[in-house]
Amino acid sequence: MKMSEDKKLSAKFFEVLQHEGVVAIMSWGIEPHIVNTWNSYLVITDDERILIPAYGFRKTQKNVEVNSTVKISLGTKNVLGHKDYPGTGFIITGKAKYIESGDEYDMMKNKFSFLTRVLEISVVNAKQML
Repeated sequence: MKMSEDKKLSAKFFEVLQHEGVVAIMSWGIEPHIVNTWNSYLVITDDERILIPAYGFRKTQKNVEVNSTVKISLGTKNVLGHKDYPGTGFIITGKAKYIESGDEYDMMKNKFSFLTRVLEISVVNAKQML
C-alpha cells in the first residue's frame, strides 16, 4: 500500500501500534524530561495527530507551555524492521498541546477513564529507526 505524499505515518508505524511496547515522550522547555506510556494508549486521528491519555505528565505539560516541540520514541520486537531484522521503532518529532475538553477529550475519556487531560501531538516528522 503506497502512502500519499502528505502522509507522515507509514503502514509500518501502524503495524507497530498493533503490538505492545513502551513509548517514551521527551520534552524540554523548563527542564529536559522523559515520561512513558504504552503503544496501546496511542490514538491516531484521521489527520495523523497522536492523542495520548495523560494522568500525570505535569512536567511535560510545563515544558510544552514553554516549548511545544516534543520527540517520542516507540517500537516493538514483534514487527520486522529494515532488512528483515527482528523489531523496529520510530522517532517522531511533533508539536504538542493539551486538550482538556471537547469531542476528542470526551472520546479519549471514554476509552481511558483515568485521564485528566489529553496530550495531542501534531506530527512534523516520523522516521523508522530499525
